[in-house]
Amino acid sequence: MPDNPVDNQIIVSPPLPTVSRPDSNRRYWALNIIGIGVVLGLCYFGELVLVVMLVSVLLAFILAPAVELMMRVHLPRSLASAIAVAFLIAILVGTIYFSYNQAATLLHDLPNYADKIRDQVTHFRQQAEDFHVLSPEQGKGSFQSGTNLSDMLSRGFGSASQIVLAASFVPFLVYFMLSWQHHVRSATVMLFPMDSRNTAYVTLGLISSMIRSFMVGNLLIGLFIGAVSTGAFWVLNVPFFYFVGFASGFLSLVPYLGVVLAMAPPIFVSLGHSGSGDILSIMVIVLGLHLVALNVLYPKFLGNRLQLNPLAVTMSLLVWAWLWGAAGLLLAVPITAAMKIIFDHVESLKPYGSWLGE
Repeated sequence: MPDNPVDNQIIVSPPLPTVSRPDSNRRYWALNIIGIGVVLGLCYFGELVLVVMLVSVLLAFILAPAVELMMRVHLPRSLASAIAVAFLIAILVGTIYFSYNQAATLLHDLPNYADKIRDQVTHFRQQAEDFHVLSPEQGKGSFQSGTNLSDMLSRGFGSASQIVLAASFVPFLVYFMLSWQHHVRSATVMLFPMDSRNTAYVTLGLISSMIRSFMVGNLLIGLFIGAVSTGAFWVLNVPFFYFVGFASGFLSLVPYLGVVLAMAPPIFVSLGHSGSGDILSIMVIVLGLHLVALNVLYPKFLGNRLQLNPLAVTMSLLVWAWLWGAAGLLLAVPITAAMKIIFDHVESLKPYGSWLGE
């Protein structure tokens, strides 16, 4: 009797539908939260070391074009790097020396109009109390809040010896970053698997270009605001206008607190010499220049490089200020922009890059 053909057929069952496991998803998110917590903990407790390294990286990117220019005239990279670092140190020493002399002169002249400053402050406090804006108990609470804010912004700086010790590493780190630039970049790329090295190379190049544009753009904006402020303060007869003008211009670059910090130097030196109308003019000038920088200069010089939305920038300022204080405010934007570049080039992290973007 012939075999039944039905019996010889191989019956293939349809594939079973894929069922997602809630436990796996919860484990995935739990590991992410633990990883973020570990990274934040390392940033918090390793603040001094990380800030010194990041500041050195930013300075190295500023000096890199000067090193490349000197190498075109056949100078060795090591010698060109040493000259660039020595030039940077000379600029910093000159700036500190000039600032110290101007501050000493200001403190020498301060007693000449200290009474006027005291009278104006007393008058303001009396008016505030009359309008029930500031009572003695509220004043004490405001002082305590201001103290807490200053403690947060100054955290991590430690003692003077720690600051000097940390700052002493910066010139050496900058020199070795410049003299070993190509080796560091190629060695960093070699840390990744073969199929990811091209992506890592492109990502490092984009981060380098972003940081250099960020530093140079901020320098140009600070010089522009400082020059305009100096001219305006000269017209208003602000004492030490050539000093407080550029100080106000560069303080305006500080994220979040820039406009307040930029108003402090010209208003302080003007309290004993200028009337309320001139002080109001100073406030309007500083605020106007800050708005021009924020809405015109920053988008023109840095908008295409950073590509961060305002919400992401504000949140990053809050997080890094909590972690590193004042240093976190200054480093928050380049760190967040670098993170976005990395996210944009890692397939699994692209949604986070899109969230940070414009």
